[in-house]
Amino acid sequence: MTQSLASRIALVTGASRGIGYATARALAKAGAHIIAVARTQGGLEELDDEIKKDGGRATLVPLSLTDFDGIARLGAALHERHGKIDILVGNAGVPGPSSPLGHIDLKSWNDVMAINVTANFQLIRCIEPLLKQSDAGRAVFVTSAAANEATAYLGPYAASKAALETLVRVWANETASTNIRVNLFNPGPIRTRMRASVFPGEDPMTLDTPEQAAEFIVPMCAPDWTETGKLYDYKARTLMSFRSPA
Repeated sequence: MTQSLASRIALVTGASRGIGYATARALAKAGAHIIAVARTQGGLEELDDEIKKDGGRATLVPLSLTDFDGIARLGAALHERHGKIDILVGNAGVPGPSSPLGHIDLKSWNDVMAINVTANFQLIRCIEPLLKQSDAGRAVFVTSAAANEATAYLGPYAASKAALETLVRVWANETASTNIRVNLFNPGPIRTRMRASVFPGEDPMTLDTPEQAAEFIVPMCAPDWTETGKLYDYKARTLMSFRSPA
């Protein structure tokens, strides 16, 4: 891979495994310095080892995204150290319970919303000023088809992804006249631990790998990417526009 992102600084959440891990590695291979955020120290250290093997560089940030004050401190620290962020990949997410809505307790609902929605809102608040300091700020958030399919028994997850999509589209509209481009990425069924926990009977070998999906996220982070407020559907290999229901 060419060093198309040389000198770019990329913050990736949920970077200790799955799509976040693969995306961080792919961005590093393209030349970006990775700010890797995740709760799991061991996974971050493994990522750091692989990035170093590839000749890249990373800064590890062990942080739970429910620590909203911690996200604010991270933004301040990145401002002091780098003065900017070029790329934000909001990947971290949790599936929540697989149950009828009436069987889900309030804490489980709030836990899903905290990670899948509120944490991304806080990231937007705290990282937008840094993206504006880039000559070509790029943000990509990982969503799911559950957002529009209203998948039964995945209520908190589906609702949180629908909220995330609207949040991201609002931000795209607000930054349309700036140097920031904001988009969504729907990976579809991918061979991840989270997917296996929700669909334990599924044969993972029938699914694409996180590495395959990550290769399509990298171009969306490049300075020459000009689209904003769109959704890239990995399964269909199509960049889609949102429109009102018929």
